[in-house]
Amino acid sequence: MENMHNNHYSLLKPLQITLFGALLLYFGSTLFIPICYGLLIAVILFPFCKWLERHRWPRSLAITAGLLLVFIIFSIIISLLFIEIDVLRKEVPELMVKAKPSLVQLQLWIESALGLSVASQNEWWQQLLHNLSGNSSNILQSIIAATAGGLFTLFLVPMYAALFLHNRETFVQFLVKLIGGGHRQQLQVILAETINTYFHFIKGMVLVYLIVGALNSIGLLALGIPHAILFGMLTAIMTIIPYVGIVISALLPISIAWITKDSIWYPIGVVAIFTFVQYLEANIIFPKVVATQLKVSTWATLVAIVAGGLLWGVSGMILFIPFIGILKIITEHIPEWGALNVLLGRDLNVIEEINVKENPSFKKKNIQQVIK
Repeated sequence: MENMHNNHYSLLKPLQITLFGALLLYFGSTLFIPICYGLLIAVILFPFCKWLERHRWPRSLAITAGLLLVFIIFSIIISLLFIEIDVLRKEVPELMVKAKPSLVQLQLWIESALGLSVASQNEWWQQLLHNLSGNSSNILQSIIAATAGGLFTLFLVPMYAALFLHNRETFVQFLVKLIGGGHRQQLQVILAETINTYFHFIKGMVLVYLIVGALNSIGLLALGIPHAILFGMLTAIMTIIPYVGIVISALLPISIAWITKDSIWYPIGVVAIFTFVQYLEANIIFPKVVATQLKVSTWATLVAIVAGGLLWGVSGMILFIPFIGILKIITEHIPEWGALNVLLGRDLNVIEEINVKENPSFKKKNIQQVIK
């Protein structure tokens, strides 16, 4: 009876910690999101800043150079977005003219398939536009508030990153005091592996985006899609938002192909190109280019994306994948967390190694017999 009570308590405690942590992250998103972005940027920039410091750069100047490099990269991405918006703005009148026949055909199809007359559809659209115009002030206030919040976050992120880099010894000492001196060596290994892993991971991902963007652009050029290079590179960059980014960014060239071309095979061709390139990226390009991979299971990645989206929206979808990778690195060096490491890892050898360490007489073929 006492053992059952202890098992119940040992299961209840992590569930309570998980629930409390989720509530803390949800209600504290305004505080934690810029801190997490800043921490991730600091981890990525640390090797670069340390290299500059070894070449006798002052720490403050090295940090400034690293943040300037990040600013240039994000400026390029934002410039691409503004270029796309400007291109669309210039082509909207022409696109609307070419879209009218397709819209008429769509309305006729809805009338024949659903029994909804064209007049009813037009009345519904007019009512929708009237409601939107009536709520325009509220929409404008929401846009202004979101823009102000985004600018405030953009201001805080580099500040947090600079403070993490400048006071890194203080934060490491805090972690040492927090976990105790008995795990000091493990902490050093975890920090070193995390920094090295993510520095090379980001370098590899930049090269992956360039290769994927080039392949997308070549495919769109072959189909004769306008602004193929812009759409191809933008679609590659938007894959930074897992699963969702590629879908959102692909809608624009698919729509352009549907409106500007006379055949339905052109938008189908755009979908086929993006699907094929994404297959190459997932199965060939990424494993070959990125030397150091996170090796997090698909299940754990999907859970991280969904949980991040629920808690922090798009920021959570971006941040939770690297953090789940960091959690996997931590579990590899803490024996008590071996079960969680098995759940996060994608390699069956991890399960075999853990069982061999816990039971030297364990044979690798046993695990194969259990799961098959």
